[in-house]
Amino acid sequence: MESREPQEPDRDPAPAHPNNAARNVGTGLVGLALLAAKFKTLIAILLEFKFLFFFAKVFALSWTFLLSLWLYVMVFGWRFAIVILLTLLVHELGHYFAFRSYGLEARLPQFVPFMGAFTMGVPPDDLEHDAYIALAGPLTGLALAVLCYVIGQLFHDPFWIAVADVSAFLNLFNMLPVPPFDGGRVIAAVWPPLWILGVAAFVVVAILWHVPIIFVIVIGVLGIPAIVSMWRGNVDPRALNLTLAARVRVSLSYVATAISLLFVLSQAHVGTSGTPTPW
Repeated sequence: MESREPQEPDRDPAPAHPNNAARNVGTGLVGLALLAAKFKTLIAILLEFKFLFFFAKVFALSWTFLLSLWLYVMVFGWRFAIVILLTLLVHELGHYFAFRSYGLEARLPQFVPFMGAFTMGVPPDDLEHDAYIALAGPLTGLALAVLCYVIGQLFHDPFWIAVADVSAFLNLFNMLPVPPFDGGRVIAAVWPPLWILGVAAFVVVAILWHVPIIFVIVIGVLGIPAIVSMWRGNVDPRALNLTLAARVRVSLSYVATAISLLFVLSQAHVGTSGTPTPW
């Protein structure tokens, strides 16, 4: 017979004392409080950067931006699509902030795939201010072109020079003195009959640069009513209060912006000639 030593019966582990659980919860709360106190300064700083939330709102809420981005990626590839959309965005944000600087309500930019973008706002009572709001888009586009060109030169990167080329080209094209381009709005504060020359310039540019006919038709539909109204003698009431000095200031601003864009375009185009497209 096999002998066995007596075994002690199994015992359940001692139950956790209620005070231990309470102590653990208290320790966790204290740790969270210390963590919050440690990072409260950082959180406060982040909250001060309201512009971050603004840009997040632009990308999150502007479904037209996302739609345009998707369509451009499908047609042109992701790099060129991003360049085009960001160039348009910077241009339109120039208009948006110009509206806001005059205390006027404005909506965030909206994008029309393959046609561009627009920013709607309350028109100012002063026609000179309206001209500067129109110029704000090309001016921010000029700043972007200069910045990208400088980066491209410093790092010998043809990609950034190409971005400068695109930005300068799109914004210079928008300076054509015919509605509904920004240049047309500026010329409305100088002398609206100059729109006739703008029409001729647009036709020449459309032929030389092989602008798609659908784009020409859309521009015609949007711009012809204003030209016809001007031809019939209808005058913007705001023009009656515009002084000669104001017209000169607007004219000089228009010419300076156009010449600057043309100069950057010529420099960037030379920098990209003979170089494979970096898209």
